[in-house]
Amino acid sequence: MSQPADIVIIGSGMGGATIAAALAPSGRRIVILERGEALSDTPAARDDIAIFRDGVFRPEETWLDEDNQPFSPGNYYVVGGNSKFYGAVLLRYRAEDFQEMQHLGGVSPAWPISYDELEPWYQKAEELFEVSGDASQDPSEPKHSGSYPHAPIADEASISDVRGYLKRAGVTPLSLPLGIDVGAWSKRAATPWDAYPDTTGAKHDAQTISLTKALQIPNLTLVTGCLVQGLEAGRDGRISKVTYLQGGVAKSVSPKQVILAAGAANSAALLLQSANENHPTGLANRSDMVGRNFMNHNCTAVLAIHPFRRNTSVYQKTLQLNDFYLSGGPQDSPLGNVQLMGRISGNILAVQSGLPLWMVKLVARRSVDWYVMSEDLPQFDSCVTVTNGKIKLDWKRTNWRTHEALVKRAKTVFRKAEYPMVLSCAFDHCIPSHQCGTARFGIDPMQTVLDLHCRAHDHPNFFVMDSSFLPTSAAVNPALTIAAQALRVCDHINQERKAA
Repeated sequence: MSQPADIVIIGSGMGGATIAAALAPSGRRIVILERGEALSDTPAARDDIAIFRDGVFRPEETWLDEDNQPFSPGNYYVVGGNSKFYGAVLLRYRAEDFQEMQHLGGVSPAWPISYDELEPWYQKAEELFEVSGDASQDPSEPKHSGSYPHAPIADEASISDVRGYLKRAGVTPLSLPLGIDVGAWSKRAATPWDAYPDTTGAKHDAQTISLTKALQIPNLTLVTGCLVQGLEAGRDGRISKVTYLQGGVAKSVSPKQVILAAGAANSAALLLQSANENHPTGLANRSDMVGRNFMNHNCTAVLAIHPFRRNTSVYQKTLQLNDFYLSGGPQDSPLGNVQLMGRISGNILAVQSGLPLWMVKLVARRSVDWYVMSEDLPQFDSCVTVTNGKIKLDWKRTNWRTHEALVKRAKTVFRKAEYPMVLSCAFDHCIPSHQCGTARFGIDPMQTVLDLHCRAHDHPNFFVMDSSFLPTSAAVNPALTIAAQALRVCDHINQERKAA
């Protein structure tokens, strides 16, 4: 590169962009290498057929499954990463998620830090992302040291009715904490935002919030179209060079520190591909844990249908249920989270079901669409590897009995709310439902990849700051937890530099 760099950050998603925004005021020269380009505002950005049938935003990339069969993984390579398409849900993990928890399918291990240690950074992340919510509604909500910056996003008329139906069914509907400017979003077009790309800045995502803030400081540079090929480490373990392709041209940069934030699968793959004679099994892999413990939430779409209740909502996604998060399963076991999806159109249903459009349009007008999510537990042989240059994902889905119990409980609730027809369809591995866990953090360098501040045990100038660090998946959306950890790690880096 023509310009020198003190810090190179690989990836501009929730982890990479947020730590960049926090580091930028330090005055150090920071370069973000992003594989993709910034999204442009095209008609396809609000076109359900273009997004869900034609896949115009999905990259031409295939991974291999456990049987070495190719599939399209559904990751997005754009400035802002997968957060450009996220549902803008910014939930905290529950305090109990940081402790060991027994599930029907096994044990979710304790975190190496407590909820209290991360809580101040959750608060700062909520302020950064201007979250709209109300923590007082949810009995399972952990303590907050402050308030959400904004009141909850109001339910649309049909969803307000659903809230009432659910209360009468004996559960507690809660407002989802969201990062979205609904007025700005709706001004562009009357569509949902969940799984739709943000091209106008209305969604509070990694680009709109973190990267915009970071780029206001001139010592930070974003370089797009950069496919990082490898990391070079010397005998002392320090990462000395980052090599990448830009426009087909091989380039490199030699920073003082490197922060990898390419996503759970891609970060693991890059570490494995960067093996050398001093690190023959891959960088940061003394423990043989790189790529292992891959988790991806167990998720099912559930449609609650009533023939005489028209759902006139546009975006729909303002409610959740946590009644069964910590208990309610067999032996009173924890089950997980139930939240509204973005509004499903007839076109989306036609793509997913293969049924005639006229038929599914009738269903879509009368359905309320839910996303039922439970925890996938870490497992050693659930892993990301690299085969002939391709990412191979051998996901060993766990805790499925818990998920089945949660789907059953959710269906019972919807029927009590007088929805006579309830349909469900489980998500498969082609949907990136919060992939995490491939470089988990902890104390023991023989059991974990990163230390308590996401620095690689084996490399003193190297950090991993994306969903890879998560030791458990919990059963809520991970975006806010990643952002909170990024702010915590940045504070550690800054304090360490001051002490040097």
